[in-house]
Amino acid sequence: MCFPLMQVLCIDEATASVDQKTDKLLQQTIREKFRDKTVLTIAHRINTIMDCDRVLVMHAGKVVEFDTPAALCQSDDSIFQRMVG
Repeated sequence: MCFPLMQVLCIDEATASVDQKTDKLLQQTIREKFRDKTVLTIAHRINTIMDCDRVLVMHAGKVVEFDTPAALCQSDDSIFQRMVG
């Protein structure tokens, strides 16, 4: 898997149908191979996005939150924080 000219990688539920061990391996590979690229990850699994630089939360087709996972988790009124639990 090598895409030298690609600057943005968009993955939509790339690990939705795999077990957690494979998910972890795929996430690690994506981080390593695309560390200097923009990776847009669409995911429902919280563990898939917790180590992302930024999280964008949408509701009813609108962006309602955009920040680091840590910052969103610290906000009591954050939708993301409620999803994480």
